Amino acid sequence: MLDEPEHADEADEADTADDSDGLTPVQAFDALYAFAAPALVRQTYLLTGRRELAKEAVERAFQLAWERWPEVAVDRDPAGWVRAAAYEYALSPWHRLRRRARQPDVPPAEPEDRKLLDTLMSLPVPYRRTLVLYDGVGLDLPETAAETEASTPAAASRILHAREAVAERLPELSDPGELQRRLDALSRAEKLSTPGVGAVREGSEKRARFWTRAAIAFTALIIGASALSLATSARHYEPPQAPGESVSGVPPRMGPEPLTKEDKELRKKLEAEPAHGPERILPRAD
Repeated sequence: MLDEPEHADEADEADTADDSDGLTPVQAFDALYAFAAPALVRQTYLLTGRRELAKEAVERAFQLAWERWPEVAVDRDPAGWVRAAAYEYALSPWHRLRRRARQPDVPPAEPEDRKLLDTLMSLPVPYRRTLVLYDGVGLDLPETAAETEASTPAAASRILHAREAVAERLPELSDPGELQRRLDALSRAEKLSTPGVGAVREGSEKRARFWTRAAIAFTALIIGASALSLATSARHYEPPQAPGESVSGVPPRMGPEPLTKEDKELRKKLEAEPAHGPERILPRAD
């Protein structure tokens, strides 16, 4: 097994020791880094097959851990928290778009190590991660399932299928004990260094300051744009005036026509007749 905090109880003991000794946050973080970082780089190399990406992933994971140290310090397994963050970063699909990812990494020097690494890289990512955690790191099945966000039966199935795929290409590794030994030997064969813990903490603080300033600048930009919109916007709504258009086919407006002579005589006769009585109903035949 890789010499990393393989079980949560070891990380718990380290965390308890930090509390009992009254270490400062910096001292506790430095102790966790010295305890977990070297082996975590080797594990991430087994996961990705790329040396620089493994170093970058571990450095970024510890930067994130220092940024969230109050949360990580009280976690049940601080080393597992950092390991999960490193694996998530290392397996991000966005790395495929980087120029460096298009160039092949230098293969291991030993032919047996090259075959094993090629076999690991041929596995689907969920199977590879589960195999590295179970046979490389040495987590038990429930811990492996929890870290890969899978059910226990699903994690067990991935381990079996991954071992079968490895044994199909490398029959000498059909024994799980031999596979674990070879994974450990492959990880130790690579001389993978880690940056100094001071540089990691400083990088984390720089990133935090950068994003804080970016958030402040973005907020100020939004406030300025809103103020400019308020200053230049109209105070009252004025409906637009529709332009005049000529309309055809509508008759012109006209008043009543002047009365003819016959109309005037008829009106005069009607005004002279009584307003009530049978004469209005039964006119006389004159």
